[in-house]
Amino acid sequence: MIISRTITCVFIVGVALATAGCGEKEHRADYVFENGTDVQTLDPALMTGQPEHRIASAIFEGLSARSPTGSEILPGVAKSWDISGDGLTYTFHLRDCVWSDGSPLTAHDFIYSWKRALDPAMGAAYYAYQLFYICGAEDFNSRKTSDFSRVGVRALDDKTLQVDLKGPTPFFLYLTSFDPLFPIKRDCVEKHGDLWTRPENIVSNGPFLLKEWSTSRRIRLEKNPLYWDRDNVRLNVVDALPTENESTAFNMYMMGEADWVDSAGIPLYLIDILKTRPDFHKTTMLVTFFYRFNVTRPPLNDPRIRKAFDLATDKQRIVDKILHAGQVPATTFVPPSMPSYRPPEGLSYNPGEARALLAEAGYPNGKGFPRLSILFNTTEARRQIAVEMQAIWKENLGIHVDLDNQEWGTYLNSESRLDYWISTAGWIADYPDPNTFLDMFVTGGGNNRTGWGNQRYDELIRLAAGERDQAKRMDIFRKAERILVVDEMPIMPVYFQVSINLYNPNRIGGIFPNPLDEHPLKYIYVKP
Repeated sequence: MIISRTITCVFIVGVALATAGCGEKEHRADYVFENGTDVQTLDPALMTGQPEHRIASAIFEGLSARSPTGSEILPGVAKSWDISGDGLTYTFHLRDCVWSDGSPLTAHDFIYSWKRALDPAMGAAYYAYQLFYICGAEDFNSRKTSDFSRVGVRALDDKTLQVDLKGPTPFFLYLTSFDPLFPIKRDCVEKHGDLWTRPENIVSNGPFLLKEWSTSRRIRLEKNPLYWDRDNVRLNVVDALPTENESTAFNMYMMGEADWVDSAGIPLYLIDILKTRPDFHKTTMLVTFFYRFNVTRPPLNDPRIRKAFDLATDKQRIVDKILHAGQVPATTFVPPSMPSYRPPEGLSYNPGEARALLAEAGYPNGKGFPRLSILFNTTEARRQIAVEMQAIWKENLGIHVDLDNQEWGTYLNSESRLDYWISTAGWIADYPDPNTFLDMFVTGGGNNRTGWGNQRYDELIRLAAGERDQAKRMDIFRKAERILVVDEMPIMPVYFQVSINLYNPNRIGGIFPNPLDEHPLKYIYVKP
């Protein structure tokens, strides 16, 4: 999942922890959190960013759901499921759930939703590939067949959904708890078209309802009285604030106007001070900050050039000088904390070898190298890193790069159109498996956004999808990742992120360390 957002000048440093009454205004929500950038869409089939996911997972619910620690999968709309001995057939038994308009939610709703997400006419459904593990789904999406009955999903009755997979998929239950596999209501979409997600139109099935969506102001959620597990939802009103500026987000938290903020809303130069406070919470997480190369533009179409950029980058300098929170320099894309996986050995800092590769490619000491730019979205952290990259590459390669700052929506569009040279990016695991990092770079993948493709890489990802022996499967992933970060390098890993949250544990409960940095609103509560 793409992560977004962050500083100008912070004027509050020594303020005490926010209390229940501090900074409260009339009609303040029970729980207020900083959500980073403005949400671009609330259509589960079209979203790709973390700000969108936080809202979608509150107003929709899939067949399964994720625990607040991220360590297990829980029943959602499906009260139970059966898995065949060969791991290829999942049979989901649905609860007697209803939509927010009171109408029954059935297995047919999931079939409609998944068909819609796979429909090639959707265009911007970046996550359609998450359904490709289902028999026939990829063929339907690629127009090899227009007959959806050949896709391995069927309603045995209104409350029983059967899914046939191409191969054993150990993380499939994580996928059924993820945005693109959420159910949406057909008649709502068909009646309102592109406006179906507006608060006055939307029909949903999650623990909360969308009551207000004001761009650049807030998204307001209210408890869903028809949700099947409503008795265990303890918040009545929740506000999500779209605050891209670090200092604004941080000051709102310090004044008690927000109850929670993550690293995107914490000024980097205050990390060392904040570390000692009881409201500072840090966790190892499955997130990688990296750079994409647009390999369709010369000279970035030459792997030697891309490797030169990587070898010339002092990543430890970036971590030590800018970040301050325990981030680790990255030489691979999959974080080393990924369960059961040992990444391959990546490239190490070696400016001498970088200059040799650059000369071999025809640009000795950077002479004649075209002027490129680094694209980044509006966050101070990414700007600072881009400035440091600019200096490092000038020092070690003799190359000058410009900086191109765009707001979140424009930045995403530029990446999708390959209208950039080098682009900053962050990826948070959608589930705890190497596949969530590696399958995004198959040829033509919706989240690839580099123009790169490699037949051997694609073959390895397909082999891993069908391998039942976990040790062999992890070995296949290692071979694929070596192609990605050593041989071809369409991306450049920079560092492994840590999760940083600020919230007062004396006031807010239900938030736990989570390697996916997910904190479901369903479990959060305000203490007496």
